[in-house]
Amino acid sequence: MVHFVGAGPGDPELITKKGARFLEEADVVIYAGSLVNPRLLDLCKNDAKIYNSASMTLDEVLEVIYDAEAHNFMTVRLHTGDPSLYGAIGEQMDALEKKGISYDVIPGVSSFLAAAASLKKEYTLPGVSQTVIITRQGKRTAVPEEESLKSLAAHKSTMCIFLSVHMIDDVVRELTVGGYDEDTPVAVVEKASWEDEKIIRGTLKTIGKEIKEAGITKTAMIVVSPCLESEYELSRLYAADFSHGFREAKK
Repeated sequence: MVHFVGAGPGDPELITKKGARFLEEADVVIYAGSLVNPRLLDLCKNDAKIYNSASMTLDEVLEVIYDAEAHNFMTVRLHTGDPSLYGAIGEQMDALEKKGISYDVIPGVSSFLAAAASLKKEYTLPGVSQTVIITRQGKRTAVPEEESLKSLAAHKSTMCIFLSVHMIDDVVRELTVGGYDEDTPVAVVEKASWEDEKIIRGTLKTIGKEIKEAGITKTAMIVVSPCLESEYELSRLYAADFSHGFREAKK
């Protein structure tokens, strides 16, 4: 059996209990070494075979899994955050299905959620934004034109931008051309939830200069949203004059 496990954003305590249990029981662990906190490997048993996929090709990863299956070993494929977001697990799952190998996926806490926690902000403030767009700037990995930052910016919603901090000038240019005002609040969270986490706050006008001065070039989430600094309406959910299935409105 193969378990694709979301390691969470970095803090070892943010892996799920189920993910931690599988990691403790695994005979073979293949982890995304460029992003996964190595402290999570302390959960592995002493005789577990551990591979760092940062230096491996897809074929090499699959060969390790196939060999583990041939020996009836249990494998954990440990991905950062939640494996469904920019985890490249689709091609791995397709390959396992072709071989008739059983697998499952254990979700994890994504870095865009850890960033919100670090910022102590709500992405969906009533009257400000009720939509969160998860995306990235296109470069070596292409992005469809209709999903370009310039196109998505027209919504002026909360936007969480992965894998793009090294292209911050391009990001800012596309967002402002697309519709965001240059005074729109921006926060960059480097290594959200890690012990050496760093937060830079600014606006679309200032953020490029600020993160360059901070030396941030990777492993960072860009959050663009009026929710970062805005007046907002109180939620109707807890309003005294609002009825729902569990409470009658007070008169």
